[in-house]
Amino acid sequence: MSTPDEYKVQLDVFEGPLDLLLYLIKKEEVDIYDIPIERITTQYMQYMDVLRMLDLNIAGEFIVMAATLMMIKSRMLLPVEERTEMEEEEADPRWDLVRQLVEYKKFKDAALHLENLEYRREDVFGRDSDEVQLGPESDVSLHDVSIFDLITAFNDALKKVKKEELKEIFAERFTVAEKIEAISNLIKGQAKVTFSSLFRDMASRHEIICTFLAVLELIRLKQIRAAQDAAFDEIVVCRVED
Repeated sequence: MSTPDEYKVQLDVFEGPLDLLLYLIKKEEVDIYDIPIERITTQYMQYMDVLRMLDLNIAGEFIVMAATLMMIKSRMLLPVEERTEMEEEEADPRWDLVRQLVEYKKFKDAALHLENLEYRREDVFGRDSDEVQLGPESDVSLHDVSIFDLITAFNDALKKVKKEELKEIFAERFTVAEKIEAISNLIKGQAKVTFSSLFRDMASRHEIICTFLAVLELIRLKQIRAAQDAAFDEIVVCRVED
């Protein structure tokens, strides 16, 4: 399925399949060393369906991971006595994936720690001048969200509109460019808005998709940022100050 207007959103940094798996593990609050593979595989495939619907140029590694998950799932369904000699040596078919996830998480955590140190350093000023001007403190502590947080919220927006209420055949046609302009104008008048409010009263799948792609493009252009108070909280869209 192609996106509205054949509009291609090119993201500078698109997180990979291991990021998606870590996101699902955290979201489902499961043990990384005891992954409920059937549940996680089902959710992974649902995210793949959304990525395909949005035509976000899914990398081959996402498809490879989907195949890996399906293989692990099928191997776990086999009785132990029917496994090959190689599979018997590795008692748990999930173990290789768990090793990858644990190692990857170590690097991600280290990178996040260094990033936090950089942010903290930005708030440190030398004593060269007694006239350092500090900007106003933010009234909320917001953390940037991942692409998967946005996709989750987007999927929730689609689910909230009942299928019979979706108007497709005679729906008014929208473009991503129009939605970019509309969101830009909205953000100019308000410091921040909730992500869900951007889709309020929409009854067309086409309009919802256009709006979501417009949000991604404005984030890429660094005109807005999407953030939340804590993991999996309501997403807020904020204007990026010049």
